[in-house]
Amino acid sequence: MAVKKNNNQTKNIEKNITYYKKKFWKIFFYGLGAIGLFFLFASWGLLGSMPSFEDLENPDSNLATEIISSDGVVLGKYFEKNRSQLKYSDLPKNLVQALVATEDARFYEHSGVDGRGTLRAIASLGTSGGASTLTQQLAKQLFHGEGSKFLPFRIVQKVKEWIIAIRLERQYTKNEIIAMYCNVYDFGNNSVGVSSAAKTYFSKEPKDLTIDESAILVGMFKNSGLYNPVRNPEGVKNRRNVVLLQMEKQNIITEDQKVKLQSLPITLHFKLETHKDGTATYFREYLRDYLKKWAEENKKPDGSDYDVYKDGLKIYTTIDSRMQLHAEEAVAAHMANLQEEFFIQSKGNKNAPFVNISTKETQRILNQAMKSSHRWEVLKSQDKSDDEIIKSFNEKTKMTVFSWKGERDTIMTPLDSIRYYKHFLQSGLMAMEPQTGNIKAWVGGINYKYFQYDHVGQGARQVGSTFKPFVYATAIEQLNMSPCDSIIDSPFTIPVGRHHVTESWTPKNSDNRYRGMVTLKRALANSINTISAKLMDKVGPEAVVDLAHKLGIKSEIPTQPSIALGAVEITVEDMVAAYSTFANQGVYTKPQFLNRIEDKSGTVIYEPIPESHDVLNKDIAFAVIKLLEGVTEGGSGDRLRTTYGGNGDNRWTGYPYQFKNPIAGKTGTTQNQSDGWFMGMVPNLVTGVWVGCEDRSARFKSITYGQGATAALPVWAYFMKLCYADSGLKVSKEDFNRPPNLSIKVDCYSAPKVKDTTNIQQDTEEFEL
Repeated sequence: MAVKKNNNQTKNIEKNITYYKKKFWKIFFYGLGAIGLFFLFASWGLLGSMPSFEDLENPDSNLATEIISSDGVVLGKYFEKNRSQLKYSDLPKNLVQALVATEDARFYEHSGVDGRGTLRAIASLGTSGGASTLTQQLAKQLFHGEGSKFLPFRIVQKVKEWIIAIRLERQYTKNEIIAMYCNVYDFGNNSVGVSSAAKTYFSKEPKDLTIDESAILVGMFKNSGLYNPVRNPEGVKNRRNVVLLQMEKQNIITEDQKVKLQSLPITLHFKLETHKDGTATYFREYLRDYLKKWAEENKKPDGSDYDVYKDGLKIYTTIDSRMQLHAEEAVAAHMANLQEEFFIQSKGNKNAPFVNISTKETQRILNQAMKSSHRWEVLKSQDKSDDEIIKSFNEKTKMTVFSWKGERDTIMTPLDSIRYYKHFLQSGLMAMEPQTGNIKAWVGGINYKYFQYDHVGQGARQVGSTFKPFVYATAIEQLNMSPCDSIIDSPFTIPVGRHHVTESWTPKNSDNRYRGMVTLKRALANSINTISAKLMDKVGPEAVVDLAHKLGIKSEIPTQPSIALGAVEITVEDMVAAYSTFANQGVYTKPQFLNRIEDKSGTVIYEPIPESHDVLNKDIAFAVIKLLEGVTEGGSGDRLRTTYGGNGDNRWTGYPYQFKNPIAGKTGTTQNQSDGWFMGMVPNLVTGVWVGCEDRSARFKSITYGQGATAALPVWAYFMKLCYADSGLKVSKEDFNRPPNLSIKVDCYSAPKVKDTTNIQQDTEEFEL
């Protein structure tokens, strides 16, 4: 009986074992099937959207558009997210090594999912890490976002990451995956991707990062919010040292290198990239407006619109970054000094910075500025009444204001801040290659953050005597005159009715002197008003206006004799283009600031066609050049060559420029010295400079500082000194090209070598209407 009972028990046990075996394998296979279905449903998108094949091929990267100089430097970007695309070959080797060693040591061994790491994470319930590979982290960044803390959702998200990671591994090489990951990570401070981060935190290109700097950025991959070197330098140092330790464990660096690098302090060159900072700010804003119009007129191959802020376009410009920096330095250096003198002269003027206008006119100017301000616009949008807004403009408040010694915190009323900013002298500078039309430098003002009006392409100002060469060129062309022909400098009146004059016009020389017989070369060199008026009378205003428009001047020019003295408002851009025609042997070339536009794949999608046309024959153009050379040899621009100087109060004792090479140029000063100009040319570079206040009533009291030779010429001189010192720019010091068989006499050997020195303090160029 006992044996029978034991047999039954054995049979029952065997039966139970068989039952549980079947049940186990049934559960096992059902589980596998469920897991398979779970993965299948996830891949089909039934558990939430999944990227398609096309999405993987072209992930939504939201790339910044880059503005690139002619010498390959990124001048700035347009972006919603400051993110630039790098190729793997652009990444520094030490950064890639540090990233793999720290984030995914078996990156080159797995196919998107690290089985060993996953099992380890499951066994430790995640306490030893989440086992996310670089590819999974890329999947999360590109298509998934932050993980959920709710376990069921987190499991779904993890499965989707695995699927996307495997697809990415099939679609891309390992190097491409690393490059993509480095391009999409948000490093904070509006810096997405290694390229932006390197520039923001270290002011470097990625290829120039040191091992220490690369380790800092790799450390930030763990949590850029926590390990931000600006806010948490100590935490960043600790995290950097962990990265260096991992690099030593992977035999990337030696132990000695690790110890040395770990002892280094965190050194940043932090500079937040914004649209209002950096190089060529005024040009970049001008370019942005152009690109908006371009995008409206040009479509993608699929018919959709280009988005300048997201499509990762490469805008290759004609701007030379070196020349641009020289131009900005020249403007800042001279304008800071000139502004100091302006403040000195404004002391004691209760109506400063305005001169010779009534209190009523001053109030009109301030009221207009108040109503045009952003503050007024904001308060109006809040349904504030005019009286309430005006009251707020008279209440003192804390603010940060611009000064040439740096931003300063102060307390003043918004209305007082308007008057304060009206004191500041502004400047515009543009440099262009006359043969190609390529714009090489563009400085639209003194500080874009505080003064956003562009005085190169946007603001037209009266040009004064810089207009006179157009009158002389017309006379040489129509009257067959030469620079060596003489004309009498004497009182002159154009009567009523002649050239549509409604009142008789009698121009005066600003020094009230008359010199008798003078050559055209001497007359232009000393900017003699009566000579310009007589030439205008001979050729007629219509002919001069016609020539000016052929030279590319777009402004409306009245057909009146007074334009001979510069009573015309023209932009710096148009003036540079017009003068360039003389340097280009009579051929006008339209200014060009764009070389080409490429999409994010490097495909050229736009190339502008250069525009040019003949205006003058070579002989006439060269004759004008010789006239303008006379200005710098013995006229209002001779301070470029001489060392004598001084303004009567011994604050300035001389001119430091002492150029020896051929220079053609012309100074210009408008009535009441509200605008100062200098147009300067060498054979392969034409540069125009304007200086003046925003309001024409804000100005120097006397011509000593307000004239073009003092206000604008030094900017040109400083700029050219820097360009000549930069041998890589190859700015010419040679003679202008002399046409063969020149038919016009240009070598006036009897002409004086220096200008009249009886009145050194001012140039005889101010016009009176």
